[in-house]
Amino acid sequence: MKKSLKERLAILSDAAKYDASCASSGTVRRDSSVSGGLGSTEGSGICHAYAPDGRCISLLKILLTNFCIYDCVYCINRSSSNVERARFTPEEVIWLTLEFYRRNYIEGLFLSSGIIRSSDHTMEEMVRIASELRTIHNFRGYIHLKSIPEASAHLIEEAGLYADRLSINIELPTDAGIGKFAPEKQPANIRRSMGNLRLKIEEMAEPTLQTKRRRKFAPAGQSTQMIVGADGACDATILGTSARLYGSYGLKRVYYSAFSPIPDSSKKLPLIKPPLMREHRLYQADWLYRFYGFDIEEITSGRDGGMLDLDLDPKLAWALSHRDRFPVDVNRADREMLLRVPGFGTKAVNGILSSRRFRKLRLDDLKRLNVSLRKIQPFVICDGWTPHRLVDRSDLRAMFQPKPEQLSLL
Repeated sequence: MKKSLKERLAILSDAAKYDASCASSGTVRRDSSVSGGLGSTEGSGICHAYAPDGRCISLLKILLTNFCIYDCVYCINRSSSNVERARFTPEEVIWLTLEFYRRNYIEGLFLSSGIIRSSDHTMEEMVRIASELRTIHNFRGYIHLKSIPEASAHLIEEAGLYADRLSINIELPTDAGIGKFAPEKQPANIRRSMGNLRLKIEEMAEPTLQTKRRRKFAPAGQSTQMIVGADGACDATILGTSARLYGSYGLKRVYYSAFSPIPDSSKKLPLIKPPLMREHRLYQADWLYRFYGFDIEEITSGRDGGMLDLDLDPKLAWALSHRDRFPVDVNRADREMLLRVPGFGTKAVNGILSSRRFRKLRLDDLKRLNVSLRKIQPFVICDGWTPHRLVDRSDLRAMFQPKPEQLSLL
C-alpha cells in the first residue's frame, strides 16, 4: 500500500536524525525583503542549528529516501536493515520546503539521502531540488546538501552553485575503520571529493577579471561528520584526523556523532553506545584547536590511552596538568596565555585586552565580562586579588569535578 506524504515525512525525517552536520553558520546574507523572492537566511523562522551569533535557525531536515544500495554496518538505513522504507520525489521535497517556509516553520532545507540506483542518479535528483528551489521558485533560504563522494565531479560542482553548504561525510576516523565497517566506500574517493570541492570553492572566491566580482559557490563552505565509538578509535586519533581535515581541505566544521546501537546490528559493533559526554568533550577540544591555539597533542596528552577526561572540560584538564603556567596576571599576560585560562572565552579575552588599556582590572571587572569567578580565581592574578597558592592545592581537581549523584532504582 502506498504511503501518504505525511507517513513518508515521519519516516524520512526520523531517519535523518542521525546526521549531525546541519549547522547553518557561515552562510551569506540572502534576504527576499530586499531583493524579492521567497525566504531568507537572516530572518526568524524542525531541526535547530545555531549561527555564529547564537541565533537559532530552523531547518527542514529530511532524507530524499532511506533506501540504499550500500550495506554500511553502522547505518540504520543499510541495504540489509529491516526498517520501513520510504521515498520522496523531487517535486514533493520542493513542495514541502516551500509550504513549511510559508507557515514559518523553517528557514531552510537540510537534504541528505540513501544511495538509490547509483551515486550519480541520487546526486542528480538532489541537485535538481536545489536548482528548482533557487531558479524557479526564487527561494533564498538556507540550503545544505549532503554530497555523495562517488558522484561525478560536475554534479557536485553544480550543487555548489545552489547550496549554501555542502558536506561529505568522512564516516569514521581511520581508513581501517572504513574498510571494516563500510567496505563499499573508498576513503581515497572521499578525500578526493573534499579536495576538489575545496579547489572549486577557492577558485570561485577569486574575483573575475572582467567584473571583479566574486561568484557564489557554497558560500558557507563544506563540512563533514565522524561517527564516534563504533570502531574503537581513541579521542587523540579522532582529533588528529579532524586537524588534518581542517588543514588539508579547509573545512568549516567537523561534526562528531556518538554511535547509537541499531536493530539487528552486526557483531562487529559495540553493544552499548559511548557516553554523550564524550561527544561533548570532542566538540570542546575541537574548539580549543580551532580558536584557542592549542595543539592536538597538548589536549590529549594528559591521560593514558589518548582519551579525554569526561569529568572536566579539556582546557581545565590541561590547566590542572600544567599548574606551573599559572596564575596568570590578567593585566599583563599576552592574548595567547589569556586564552588558556579556564573560564576565559574569546569574547572575554577581547574584553580584557580592550579594557586594561584604560585601567587595572579587578575581579568585579572580570565578572562584568560574564566569566565564572569560581572557575577563574585559582588561575589568575588581578588588581586586589591573588590566589595565595590556591592553584597548588592538592584537592583543586575535586573542586571542579561534578558532585556524585545518588542513583535511583525507579
